Amino acid sequence: MSVRIDVRISTGPAADALGRLADAFEDATPIMRAIGVGLRENVHTRFEQEKGPDGQAWSPVRRDYAAEKRGPGILREAGIRGGLMGSITFEADRRSVEVGTNKVYARIHQLGGTIVPKTGDRLVFNIGGRTVFARSVTIPARPYLGIGPEDEETIMDVIDGALDRAAGRT
Repeated sequence: MSVRIDVRISTGPAADALGRLADAFEDATPIMRAIGVGLRENVHTRFEQEKGPDGQAWSPVRRDYAAEKRGPGILREAGIRGGLMGSITFEADRRSVEVGTNKVYARIHQLGGTIVPKTGDRLVFNIGGRTVFARSVTIPARPYLGIGPEDEETIMDVIDGALDRAAGRT
């Protein structure tokens, strides 16, 4: 059994507030943009804290790699080359927001996996000032995209703020 109650308010402050609310959500692009800004900032925070959306710590980098790398490495590198963290962006429209990156190596860091040579029988790279030859390299998952508790809170804060503004409470 279901019950439906229709309330119609045609005059007064409540009607004005409902009208502003309807206008605000007819095209929610500004709200979606605000959500995108907040989610992108949450992803940046995850990079800095080296944890996934669920709060789980990332696997540490290998000691030999950590000893050689300068600066924050490929995940957090900034500047013109930009690392994965710097490439996080979002696209918003009237009904949705998408957060992501266009870096070709993004997937392997998000999901983890094994890299094998495309040609030849070995991968070749430098670690610690020495050339390394390997049949494969396994990279552990270091998830950075996804919706965790902080993201849910961000989304709700933005929506609550939009509702308050639409209702004239701020």
